[in-house]
Amino acid sequence: MIQSIITHPGGAHKDDFLACAVLLARHAVSIFRRDPTEAELADPQVAVVDIGHQHHPELHNFDHHQFPRDADPSCALSLVLQSLGMYEDTKEFCSWLETTEWFDCRGPNDTADWLGVDREAMAKLNSPLDVTLFKAFARQSEHLAGEPVWEVMKMIGTDLVDYVTGLRRRMDEVAKVEKIWEVEIGESKVKVAFVPRTEPLIEDASGGLAWRIKELGLEEEVVAMVYPDSRGSGYGMRRFNDSPFFDFCRLAEEPDVHFTHNRGFIAKTACTDITRLQYLVEKAGTP
Repeated sequence: MIQSIITHPGGAHKDDFLACAVLLARHAVSIFRRDPTEAELADPQVAVVDIGHQHHPELHNFDHHQFPRDADPSCALSLVLQSLGMYEDTKEFCSWLETTEWFDCRGPNDTADWLGVDREAMAKLNSPLDVTLFKAFARQSEHLAGEPVWEVMKMIGTDLVDYVTGLRRRMDEVAKVEKIWEVEIGESKVKVAFVPRTEPLIEDASGGLAWRIKELGLEEEVVAMVYPDSRGSGYGMRRFNDSPFFDFCRLAEEPDVHFTHNRGFIAKTACTDITRLQYLVEKAGTP
């Protein structure tokens, strides 16, 4: 068990702030902003973050500054997430992570080139939230439980961990029951992703299904999703990536369809029969 966290003094940055925040989600301990001792580097009960020139996850040492200059961009947050087995999922679900790695390792100019934007655009991404939180984190040499900055950091870290692990759990649940239908729309065949109702219901099944479609590499083929309606006993139907293949307004007069958005991108039905659901999807299709 980690008993304390040490990170570097001086200015604070997004990678050390978030790395400490993620660790707080699992270990509600004090944070000290100072140089670590050799004894602390050798003590697995002390997490040393973004300082110390060592990456030894078994000792909870998470520094990247000693990596080769041409190494793939990485940062203290990357190393902490790797140690928790969360790195790949976080990189997939949180598009900001890779930008954070680039900015911390390569600086604003190279990051701007990598993103394909002007250098001046990087400053436009700054927020008063970032500035105030990082200044407050850097201002104190110790951060203890119950203090405002510590509590905010723990909240941020817990929310990030819960989001990533929760989404992975939902995707794994969806993967056990998902089906890919082939539906005829005019002379074309299109793919529709389907999740049946389960007991208990999969939380936010539509969100988990959308990410599963991407994970399966079908985002260019699937054009709609059918999933359990969390507010009723039937199903929801919606376009995927706003595909032009469907206009669910066409279902407005169907007796078992109780909602269609006037923009045509979503509908809800009390129907639970698979054959009927497939008929409704076909009827909503636009050849």
